Amino acid sequence: MSAVTIYTTGMCPYCSRAKEILKSKGVRYREIDVGANAQLRQEMTNRAGGRRTVPQIFVGDTHIGGCDDLIGLNRSGQLDSLLGLSR
Repeated sequence: MSAVTIYTTGMCPYCSRAKEILKSKGVRYREIDVGANAQLRQEMTNRAGGRRTVPQIFVGDTHIGGCDDLIGLNRSGQLDSLLGLSR
């Protein structure tokens, strides 16, 4: 399974939803809270091609995008293969 990183802030409902989806699939992830850390937020923005909103989700080095992007991949059935999960 590929390593998953999710950049979040504390009170973000979209971050919570994205984490719920990953947890429901048994995926472990590294969470980086950028809420009070300008340096981490800049790291996220750089990795995400200029996107500044949270969450920003990465599978390995592949940028997935935000919560809506994650939901779309899940609905289309592409998320499991991207995560390396067997069906």
